[in-house]
Amino acid sequence: MEIVWLDHPWSRDVKKVGGKGASLGRLADGYTVPPAFNLTVDAFDRWGECRRNNDDPPGDMVVAIAEAYDRLGVLCGTDDPAVAVRSSAVDEDGSDNSFAGQHDTFLNVRGGDAVARAVVRCWASLDGEVAIDYRRQSGLTVDDARMAVVVQQMVPADISGVAFSVNPVAGKLDEVVINSNWGLGESVVSGTVTPDTYTVEKSGGSIISAQIVNKAKMTVSRGAGAEEVDVPGIMRDQPSMSDAQVLEVTRLAESLEQRERHPVDVEWAFFKDTLYLLQCRPITTLG
Repeated sequence: MEIVWLDHPWSRDVKKVGGKGASLGRLADGYTVPPAFNLTVDAFDRWGECRRNNDDPPGDMVVAIAEAYDRLGVLCGTDDPAVAVRSSAVDEDGSDNSFAGQHDTFLNVRGGDAVARAVVRCWASLDGEVAIDYRRQSGLTVDDARMAVVVQQMVPADISGVAFSVNPVAGKLDEVVINSNWGLGESVVSGTVTPDTYTVEKSGGSIISAQIVNKAKMTVSRGAGAEEVDVPGIMRDQPSMSDAQVLEVTRLAESLEQRERHPVDVEWAFFKDTLYLLQCRPITTLG
């Protein structure tokens, strides 16, 4: 099969949908995960066979992607849903290698044809110089690497960021660390801004520290993609999260750590007071 939804058994199989896709498939039944479908490694393999002639996917695959996109629109309640198209290599987001930032992601993509083009660009990023160097340095295969792709409803986030279910800098297992900024989470994940940082005690749920910075930039959906823009002056020095939101993200990180049975790195977003889980992967930087 070349396209599977999050409730399909293949969407929990790393060998079929990669690390990112399998994580979302495992967690979608217990958490608020935006609807999504996966292009499996079978689709990647067939594209690779056709790639000798050109980079375009087979025509029937383009049609299948467009049909899946239309179905996703029904789930989202719109004919033209904005989606994020994300790489999900078989060895990505694993316990040893996160591949954070090594492969391409495309945000705010609309239309079946545009999604198909973004999928191909994700696949092609597997051969990028940065990704290949990362694989070699990590002792991973280069020639036989395979990639699935996640196509997921975009959350037009008011606030977003990452949370670590342990303190990765101090090495404290009894603390949760949260980074947050206004808008989409790409500004935090990519490191283009210094985010607010909250440290929370697990046992008592008390906020140990809140480092509120001047947040000059944020990422927002714009046109056929995303763009970094200036944060309105009145918001720059304001906390990006309320105490209640900090504690809600803390509970999410703790719950995911317990379910996954290891420390986790979580990407999350708030939109209209609802907390969404966007990604969950093992923390690979602990000793």
